[in-house]
Amino acid sequence: MTSCFLNSQSSLTGESGVTEKTADIKEDQSTPLLDLKNICFMGTSVVSGSGTGLIVSTGSKTYMSTMFSNIGKQKPTDYFEKGVRRISYVLIAVMLVVVTAIILTCYFTSYDLSQSILFGISVACALTPQMLPLIVNTSLAKGALAMARDRCIVKSLTAIRDMGSMDILCIDKTGTLTMNRAIMVNYLDSWGLPKEKVLRFAFLNAYFKTEQKYPLDDAILAYVYTNGYRFQPSQWKKIDEIPFDFVRRRVSVILETESLERFVVTKGALEEIINLCSFIDHIDQDAVTNFSLEDQQRILNMGEELSYEGLRVIGVAIKRLQSKTSEGSMDGDEAIESEMIFLGVITFFDPPKDSAKQALWRLAEKGVKAKVLTGDSLSLAVKVCQEVGIRTTHVITGPDLELLDNDLFHQTVKSATVLARLTPTQKLRVVQSLQNVGNHVVGFLGDGINDSLALDAANVGISVDSGVSVAKDFADIILLEKDLNVLVAGVERGRVTFANTMKYIKLSVIANVGSVLSILVATLFLRYEPLTPKQLITQNFLYNLGQIVIPWDKVEEDYVKTPQSFSKKGLPMFILWNAPVCTLCDLITLLFAFFYYRDFTSEGVRFFHSAWFTEGLLMQTLIIHLIRTEKIPFIQEVASWPVICSTIIISAIGIAIPYTPIGKVMDFVHLPFSYYGFLVVLFIGYFTFGQVVKRIYILIYKKWL
Repeated sequence: MTSCFLNSQSSLTGESGVTEKTADIKEDQSTPLLDLKNICFMGTSVVSGSGTGLIVSTGSKTYMSTMFSNIGKQKPTDYFEKGVRRISYVLIAVMLVVVTAIILTCYFTSYDLSQSILFGISVACALTPQMLPLIVNTSLAKGALAMARDRCIVKSLTAIRDMGSMDILCIDKTGTLTMNRAIMVNYLDSWGLPKEKVLRFAFLNAYFKTEQKYPLDDAILAYVYTNGYRFQPSQWKKIDEIPFDFVRRRVSVILETESLERFVVTKGALEEIINLCSFIDHIDQDAVTNFSLEDQQRILNMGEELSYEGLRVIGVAIKRLQSKTSEGSMDGDEAIESEMIFLGVITFFDPPKDSAKQALWRLAEKGVKAKVLTGDSLSLAVKVCQEVGIRTTHVITGPDLELLDNDLFHQTVKSATVLARLTPTQKLRVVQSLQNVGNHVVGFLGDGINDSLALDAANVGISVDSGVSVAKDFADIILLEKDLNVLVAGVERGRVTFANTMKYIKLSVIANVGSVLSILVATLFLRYEPLTPKQLITQNFLYNLGQIVIPWDKVEEDYVKTPQSFSKKGLPMFILWNAPVCTLCDLITLLFAFFYYRDFTSEGVRFFHSAWFTEGLLMQTLIIHLIRTEKIPFIQEVASWPVICSTIIISAIGIAIPYTPIGKVMDFVHLPFSYYGFLVVLFIGYFTFGQVVKRIYILIYKKWL
């Protein structure tokens, strides 16, 4: 049994309105769960009224508990980590084959097992991209610090990289696209014409109302003051007030003029105001007539049309009191609020943020599509989306989605830009459909309990500082300001982070694989190690030291214009195309040093070690300039100054080491100037041939990094 029982389900639906619950109804099985009038849910709140309920589910069997039971079970696949793991397995396989071959070759030529195993271990170390964790985490931390300056808290560093791959952003409407406050739009009479009399009495009601001030009252007062109206409230005196409550859904004030005439001014929910009225004011004709059923239907239709445009509508009515009415009793209140004269309606709108349209346009430019997933009504969502430039040609509601089969559901989710009246589980299902069927990287921006499931399932969960605690717990990024422009900057930084990470992965893998293959061929050709273990470890250390600055490298503008993601087949093909170029240069060096200088003595072995060390280090140091850009390095595109400085310093160290005391300890010898002339020609040829291979690769695979 219930008595005027009003329930707020905003924690589940996201709608700010209240729902009337009653026991005197038999619901149809097709009625959506959250639309049932005879069911109350755990986690919702009673606004007003009383009732006796029968508990049908408790604890883990309630809707709220079953909803949160899915938390953490449907985390999306991290394709970047999965791809890195796969290439690691490939490197391990290559390592086992190549290192085994090198150890056996060295042993059968030197018959020194310990030295052969030591050299094999050194080759295995050279093949491993040791700096990968440092480069990745430095890039992510650098992005997190930059976002912190934009007033964002990054809880999960990997979310920055995922933002670079994000191609769909699902957003809630309230507070994100809109200002989350009401502004007054129109004051209309019963025929939809603007009439100042309607505004004047709405203003007097808001001005003299003292109990429970609401944002709509502030919006009316602000409209009057900013538009220069002079309604002279000083000529009125407040006698009494009947405050707002969720049962009556209206507020009345009793006012007295200087001539001692008394009026009741009432405003509230349109349906409630209509029910109070027996007369209608023809403002143009200065006449009052009976309130006919035709008048009531016309006003209700007008209210529906205004609501469909995304406006909130309240009614305004007045009544002239003939005598002083007793105050304080319920009967007196009901008598006062009866047989009133209907004046018109006041409309309000939650305006879109000035920055929202620009931010959505910038996101679209960068290949990120916006979809609105909201618990609000479809008409309101469509109105806001039209204001901010989101297409509304494909829209749907949660109840309609429930009627679709799986295939049609996925197809509808793919095409729809506005999805309204969604339950929390429907939001989750939409996000998962975009991820699993559409193969999209999805970001979700929400701040309510009803957004928690989608926040947890999204690749990038984003909440705001004013959101509920559970939403912030499941979010990867928390915005301290509700501004979508911050997300645009985050997307750009995510793509820069991804680009610099991929630079290191690709250049280190092809340099290491190319170098190890060269060592294998040189070992078979020379019948001795081209480098000693300590020389190889030193070369690898200096090379890795020079790569630390990669997170500070700049990225081409074209790269950040589109979403970037890790390709399963991209890296293996990249290695097959580019690693042989490095190996070819190493082999040319091998042939040049062997046949040009033709020194087969023990001193010649030391010379070859010195020559191979210098060429290999310069090759691995300079390769970043070829890999980091699609353009011609040093001509069309120049790296950032930290990368340039690192290249110069490491190259200088590599050239200078043979002439230093450290070089003597490393068993190096001085290299002739003719060899450095050869290196100049070699690297010019390497960059030329490498650029040709790069252009062919881009023509075939349509991308580089």
